[in-house]
Parts: sequence; C-alpha cells; structure tokens
Amino acid sequence: MGNELKCTVRFGKEMSEGKALIETSEVLFRGAFRLKIPFATVKSAKAIDGELHLQTANGLAVFEIGPAAEKWRDKILHPKTRIEKIGLKPKAKVSLFGNFDAEFLDELKSLACSVTKDKVAADSDTIFFAADSLKTLSAVAKIAKSLKGANALWIIYPKGQKNITENDVIAAGRKTGLKDVKVVGFSLTHTALKFVLPLDKR
Repeated sequence: MGNELKCTVRFGKEMSEGKALIETSEVLFRGAFRLKIPFATVKSAKAIDGELHLQTANGLAVFEIGPAAEKWRDKILHPKTRIEKIGLKPKAKVSLFGNFDAEFLDELKSLACSVTKDKVAADSDTIFFAADSLKTLSAVAKIAKSLKGANALWIIYPKGQKNITENDVIAAGRKTGLKDVKVVGFSLTHTALKFVLPLDKR
C-alpha cells in the first residue's frame, strides 16, 4: 500500500490503466489520460470494495486500488498539517533565512517556538531556508557549516519553476556534504527538502 500504485481509473466515459500517486496534497494519475486532483477540490471521498471514489467538480474519478482505497481516502479526508509533515515539536528552536508567509510564522508561534531570523542560533534544532532562485542557493554552503548533530536544514523552493528545480536544490545540499532525506509539500506553491549531516559527520 505505497504512495504509487498501478491501477485502472475510470473518469467519466474514459477508462485507462496507469499509475496513481498520492502526494501530500493531491492525487495524480498517468495513463491514457492524466488527472491531477488536489485534496482541497474533492467534494467527497469514499472507499467501496477496493475502489476509491473521488467526487470532483469535473466528475467522478474511480481508482481501482484494492486494500489501499481506505488508506488513501483517510489521507485525503484528514491530511497532515504542514507542521506534522515537517515533524516540528513544540518549543523547538528554529532559525529562519529568507521570506516566509505569515501563516507559517503563525504556526511557529502557536508551537511556542523560539525563532531566530537571518542567522543560525547556536542551539537551533531546525533551520529553514527559503530559496527563490538558483543564485540564492549559494548561501547553503554557509548555512551547512552551522549544522551540528541531528539538526535539520529544510530548503523551501517554488514549485514548477525552471530557474530553480528539485535537482538544483539537491545538488546544492550534497555539494556541502549534506544528505537529502525527505521531501514534503510545504504549500500549494512551494516544496520543502530536508537535509541532515551524514551519520559519520555528527
């Protein structure tokens, strides 16, 4: 019951075999036709006899995914919050580089996090770096030098842009000796990649 499954999908008068993928905020399907269904647009989600029925504004999409149907339904109806996906704990010590939306700052405040801006606090648990272009990624080298132990560096970057891609972000982290270990949807417009020090360097 992984995040990507081979299956048959029915949508309106169309039916196709292909691959279905459930991400942090949307369901994707690639076959003879393609579907992209954000969780926020799903009007109803039901698991019926191994089929996932998603009612959307454009019609009913039926995914024949067997035992995974209930798991996928629950994930769509009760998606993890951004803080849960990142794994941030209450009262964590956080360092921020770059610009972050007010909603994220409010989430940190609600967790009673200690926040330091534009520099790495000596006792930081987690560092967030907002990179909006390839040029800004050059700062990763300096930030990486501040990582100690099991501290994490999350690089936040825009989705679907040619001037900064996932490969660019991964390359920037690895170049400084860091290891990429997790990717999550940070928002509808941004992705977050997590980097840590390899075990032998902690």
